Amino acid sequence: MRILVIEDNRDILANVMDYLQLKGYTVDCAQDGVSGLHLAVSDHYDLIVLDIMLPGMDGYQLCQRLREDAGRDTPIIMLTARDALDDRLKGLKVGADDYLLKPFALSELVARIEAILRRSSGGGRHRLEVGDLSYDLDTLQVSRAGKLLKLNPVGLKLLEVLMRKSPAVIRRNVLEEALWGDELPDSDSLRSHIHQLRQIVDKPFETSLIHTVHGVGYSLAEPTQ
Repeated sequence: MRILVIEDNRDILANVMDYLQLKGYTVDCAQDGVSGLHLAVSDHYDLIVLDIMLPGMDGYQLCQRLREDAGRDTPIIMLTARDALDDRLKGLKVGADDYLLKPFALSELVARIEAILRRSSGGGRHRLEVGDLSYDLDTLQVSRAGKLLKLNPVGLKLLEVLMRKSPAVIRRNVLEEALWGDELPDSDSLRSHIHQLRQIVDKPFETSLIHTVHGVGYSLAEPTQ
């Protein structure tokens, strides 16, 4: 899932981006309204986190232009320090899907993101696909080339993070934090789980999807021609 965060406060932006990436989302950002609108129109995002008070073009204007001029229905969560009812209503009237008051807990932001993404998908099945590899997030079934694969819980979580960010390279520390949080195991644990995942996802098939970027981390992507 790809999320665009448009926020001019660097500290808030960094915290939101880091947290969303740890949760397995691919995140792009902009720090002003004009750049944010350009990204929102020129690329595909599953959801936009949008601050209201932005330089160049405020969040209300950006949201309205995205809806009316560009015809985009990308779900939008607005962030603001304004608690007045009129401000909240204005955001909803120009096309926002939700409204989160600053300061906010990052866990609440993620909960709202997940709720909106569930609604925007019609409450149906959630499926990640990379090449011939498919992961149904509702049934926890993984298959490749039509063959059902059996993974343990750590393997499922690792695969989900890799597939969500595909084809990006994910650093080792990001994967470790996504799997174990602050209680990190010994240094060889991630390598061991990657090896086990490869044995199931790659070894029985002609092409490998899991790639090592030495000294950096891992990616899951179709091989380039």
